[in-house]
Amino acid sequence: MIIIDENVDQTIIEQLSAAGYQVYSIREKSPGIADQQIIRFASAKQGILVTEDKDFGELVFSHNIKGCTVILLRYGKPDINRIKKNLLLVIEKHDQLKDNHFVTITPKKIRVRKI
Repeated sequence: MIIIDENVDQTIIEQLSAAGYQVYSIREKSPGIADQQIIRFASAKQGILVTEDKDFGELVFSHNIKGCTVILLRYGKPDINRIKKNLLLVIEKHDQLKDNHFVTITPKKIRVRKI
């Protein structure tokens, strides 16, 4: 399952759904819940959390949270198409990443760190 944080562009949600992924939109199903609740939900589902919120890095590393992969998107609006391509590449390879990774995607780089 891919859990999409409230701050992620709607076109990314649409792209992932169209590609056949099971997507859970926080904006649609659980608006306003705290970051800690989101990360616990993602861990319980052993899912992939996609966010634009840098606070999840602190949550994952400072609190040693395991059980999910977090993908942080960092981009400006003109770069959204490149970000979408990079995001699909990462998700397609998720089986190789397994759980417990923190991935940062920028228009020019993908960085994968083990949690």
